[in-house]
Amino acid sequence: MTQPAQPERTHIPELQLVRALAILGVLTVHASATATITMKESAYYYFYNFINTVMRFGTPTFILLSSFVLFYSYYSRPLNGKLIAGFYKKRLLYILIPYVVFSAIYFAYVKDLTGVPIWSLESIGEFLSKLLMGEVYAHLYFVFISIQFYLLFPIVLWAAKRWKNLALWFVPLGFVLQWTFVLLNLHYWQLPNKGSWAPTYFSLFFLGATLGIYYPKIKGWLAMTRDNLNVGRAVLWLMVWGAWIGASAAHVTVWYNARLYGTNYPAELYEILWNAQSVLAALVLLHSAFFIYRHLPAGLSAMLYRLGQLSFGIYLVHLLYQAWFERLLPAPTSASALHLYYLASWAIMLAASWLTVSLISRFVPFAWILFGKVPAAQKLQRSGAKAPVPAGKRTVAG
Repeated sequence: MTQPAQPERTHIPELQLVRALAILGVLTVHASATATITMKESAYYYFYNFINTVMRFGTPTFILLSSFVLFYSYYSRPLNGKLIAGFYKKRLLYILIPYVVFSAIYFAYVKDLTGVPIWSLESIGEFLSKLLMGEVYAHLYFVFISIQFYLLFPIVLWAAKRWKNLALWFVPLGFVLQWTFVLLNLHYWQLPNKGSWAPTYFSLFFLGATLGIYYPKIKGWLAMTRDNLNVGRAVLWLMVWGAWIGASAAHVTVWYNARLYGTNYPAELYEILWNAQSVLAALVLLHSAFFIYRHLPAGLSAMLYRLGQLSFGIYLVHLLYQAWFERLLPAPTSASALHLYYLASWAIMLAASWLTVSLISRFVPFAWILFGKVPAAQKLQRSGAKAPVPAGKRTVAG
């Protein structure tokens, strides 16, 4: 592969569909998590273990996608102080502030449940400590990871622009750095919150960077149509899909045996299977999004597109609705009723979060403080057609 060309970087609507699929994965994992404990005596336990394991592509895909968009958007632009200042201003306003606000909301909710005073010096110190480590609530570690990547991004971007062929080595470099960290942690450091540190996801970050930099040259490999389909591309994607199915099946089996029978496996096996499944799943979702964009009925594609636009806000708020649901409606004792209970939890998280982010972002001033920059709803643009852009709004870059 030669040095990447630098044409004008245009909007990629398919990326919103990837975001939609990723957030559905996140909701499914959280809705099924309790079932992997409570349903062990059920004949449906394999199903719950299956969906809980296979659907773990949400957070890894968001990391790859964030890296993709950053490098796609910034690689062809002059790297100077103005660019870096603008980059960090946007992340401060639309990522860091919502993170702090929702960290405070979740912290206050937990303290209210336990009856512990929120404004005591001890509670404030606890909040600040957890805030700095992304540990205020279960899912907020993802934003903490993203912040680490934002700090790293200008350095990696500078290196990619300084040495033009360096991006060709980003994928192997990401795996080497990640596995150096993983093995050191397994055998020496043993960090209790290893998954909250950026090196855990370097393979995804650097793969996303490569895809973003070279996207104009590799677009035809992602968006396969009758016009650009050939044997090489078909074989490649059959291998990717086959490898993802194989890695996912092995990962499901390992977790099933460990959860149900207490089987002990080496920690390295969990790491290998998770890494393989997450990287391959992110690629499969990218490939699927390009197919969905062209072939799914327009109404369903438009719904997924809007879900992708709202995904960051939904990610932040959805566990509040799950917590309220479980608090107001305790789990039933009947095994058959539990299936409906877990399905209802998933549906309420999705519907209530979607409605909340949509209404607040549209009607409440300064809604970005809660949910970041939410694009205005607009008609999904299909290939060969121009979508109208609401007045005063510009199309978001992926």
